[in-house]
Amino acid sequence: MSALEFDERTSRRVESTYLTADVVRQRQVVRGTLALRPGERVLDLGSGPGFLAVEMAGEVGADGVVCGIDPAASMLAMAERRSGGAVEFRQAGADRIPYPDGGFDAVVSTQVFEYLEDVPGALAEVRRVLRPGGRLLVMDTDWDSIVWRSPDDALTERVLRAFEQHLADPRLPRKLPAALTAAGFRDVRTSVLPVLNVGYAPDTFSEGLLALVATFVVGRDGITAAEAEAWADGQRALGSDYFFSLNRYLFLATG
Repeated sequence: MSALEFDERTSRRVESTYLTADVVRQRQVVRGTLALRPGERVLDLGSGPGFLAVEMAGEVGADGVVCGIDPAASMLAMAERRSGGAVEFRQAGADRIPYPDGGFDAVVSTQVFEYLEDVPGALAEVRRVLRPGGRLLVMDTDWDSIVWRSPDDALTERVLRAFEQHLADPRLPRKLPAALTAAGFRDVRTSVLPVLNVGYAPDTFSEGLLALVATFVVGRDGITAAEAEAWADGQRALGSDYFFSLNRYLFLATG
């Protein structure tokens, strides 16, 4: 299987990454861009461990509704525990959203569309469940934007190319403005959110990514477990010379 398998262990690793300052800031930017109002109905498409959904529930208040869908049962279990009933979660994918037409004022999707084989189909589903004039916010990563200092550039290139196998389209953001317009969305606005880690620290987004990458690439493109471990250890050993940067792109559109 090429995609990441969100079993309990992987889900826990992803959950810990969501607690880093990098991803906390990301959620703040996403919420600020979406600009929710009290009483609105919101769908979190690919809700993961539920951090964003719970925060949005606080913004829309008691008169609003936040729903989250995710295909991974382990992620949903974490999200349900986190929300304490403040968010309605369902197990589903973007190809068939289990809600009626026009039921939401806003839909938000962070780091989901790059995993989808059928982006036009998912965008059509989002348009269906959005009310006329509703808002869609999509955030995804263009993996060509990654800058990662390494003591072995050749090995790093092999590792990162192998890691791209977990995605349907590792360069999706550059195509999204056209895809959104083709799907009937209007007023597409684009912004960039860089993730920057200078100097190695264990409580950063890139450390969580290191562990995830090193696990995933073993056995892919001839990469051995020893090579994957040596790659990750080499990055960490850079200490104060460690450098990581990655661009995430936000698209806000009107349905």
